[in-house]
Amino acid sequence: MPQTVVCKQCGHLLYKGVELKPPTEIIQRNGGVCPRCGRKLTFRIEDVEIIPIVEEAG
Repeated sequence: MPQTVVCKQCGHLLYKGVELKPPTEIIQRNGGVCPRCGRKLTFRIEDVEIIPIVEEAG
């Protein structure tokens, strides 16, 4: 199951991969700010959105 983490403000891709990474590690890797818009990165469980991937048959 792939994991994608994006900035809530600008949608910049912060992490994408099949290995699940803790949000705190992704935030730390980016120095605590979004490299595109400069927004301070935080982790709140209320902001987590799980979207299932729908694979097309065929």
